[in-house]
Amino acid sequence: MIVFSFLLALFLSEYVNTLHEKSNTNIQLKSIVSELEYNKKVLQEIHKYNLSVLHNIDSALSDKKFQEKIVSDDEFHLDLIAPQGILFRYFENSAWTIAKNNNFISKIDIQTVSLITKVYEDLGRISNVESEVAKIILDRESRNVKQIHSSLVLIKDTYHGWAVDRTPGLISQIEIVINLLRQPTNQ
Repeated sequence: MIVFSFLLALFLSEYVNTLHEKSNTNIQLKSIVSELEYNKKVLQEIHKYNLSVLHNIDSALSDKKFQEKIVSDDEFHLDLIAPQGILFRYFENSAWTIAKNNNFISKIDIQTVSLITKVYEDLGRISNVESEVAKIILDRESRNVKQIHSSLVLIKDTYHGWAVDRTPGLISQIEIVINLLRQPTNQ
């Protein structure tokens, strides 16, 4: 009777732990999906904003008077080309970070982990546009009126290379990951 009671308690304990683990996995899945949906929305807003920044840069490149306004009194007036700052929205990654720290990766297939990791890395690369543009505008040469054309070209290339050209494919990847995480086989 004691052995039976011990085995029953062990079985029930294991069963409760399994249910608890499945519940935590489902909560983490939902959190990641919610975070990716949020990031997709932010990414779409950032893309629209970045396209307007590129339009402003193109306007400045074709207008010397506009260029003179951007660099005046030894100041670089970023607000004339990027009125809401270089990167006016930020991405979330806390659900993914928490999931990784809680061994969530072992509960989904390697291809899905790879896709999620790539999505979050690309979101990070898009966020890098801020530091890369800052390097350009904080450089002493960017304050030289004779160099403003070159500085604007560098800023334009930075927006293209780090953010704008990457966005359409990343939006598709986010949609793929969201659909993968919603599939019953991953839950």
